[in-house]
Amino acid sequence: MKQNSSSFHRLVYGAVLAALVCVVTFFRFPLLGSKVHFANAMCLLSGLLMGPAAGGLAAGLGSALYDALWGGYDIIQCAITFVSKFLMAWVCAKIAFAGDPQARKHGWNVAACVIGALTYVALYMLKTFVYQKFVYGYPADTVWATMLGKLPASMINAAAAMIAAPILYTALRPALERAGQLAKIRGRS
Repeated sequence: MKQNSSSFHRLVYGAVLAALVCVVTFFRFPLLGSKVHFANAMCLLSGLLMGPAAGGLAAGLGSALYDALWGGYDIIQCAITFVSKFLMAWVCAKIAFAGDPQARKHGWNVAACVIGALTYVALYMLKTFVYQKFVYGYPADTVWATMLGKLPASMINAAAAMIAAPILYTALRPALERAGQLAKIRGRS
C-alpha cells in the first residue's frame, strides 16, 4: 500500500509541475524577434524537485502540451519539444543530484541550472539548423542568419531560467522538507 501511495503522490506532483510548465509558457513577452518566458525556469525546477526522470517527464510533458494545444505545432514539433525540455531538466537534475543526493548544495544547483539551460539552447539551435537546412532547404547563409537571430532571445530565456530556478528551489525546498512533501515528490515517502 505504501508503494501505491508513493507512486500516487509522485504522479500528482509530476502532473502539477507539468501543468505549471504549460501555464507559465503563456506568460511571455516579445524581445529581439522572439518570445521571452519563464517556462524554462519551471523545467529546471521540475528537475531539481523531482530528479532526472520524473522531472524530465514533467518538463517535457508540460512543454509539449502547450505546443500541441496552443502553440499550433504538429506532432513532430511537439515530440522535439518534449525531448529537448526533458533533456534540459534531466541534465540539470543529474548534475544537482551528483553534487548531493538531496540536491542541497546551492553551488551545484546553480551549475546544474546553467548547464541544463545551455543544453536546451544547444538543442534549440540544432533543431533550427536541421529545419532550416534540411526541411526547408535554405542556403547556409540564411540558416546561420536565422540561428543568429534566434540566439539572443534564447540566451535571455536561458539566463532568466539560470537565475530564477535556483532561487525558486532554494525558497521552496525548506518548506517542502518541513511539510514532508519533498520526500513524496521524489518518491521516498
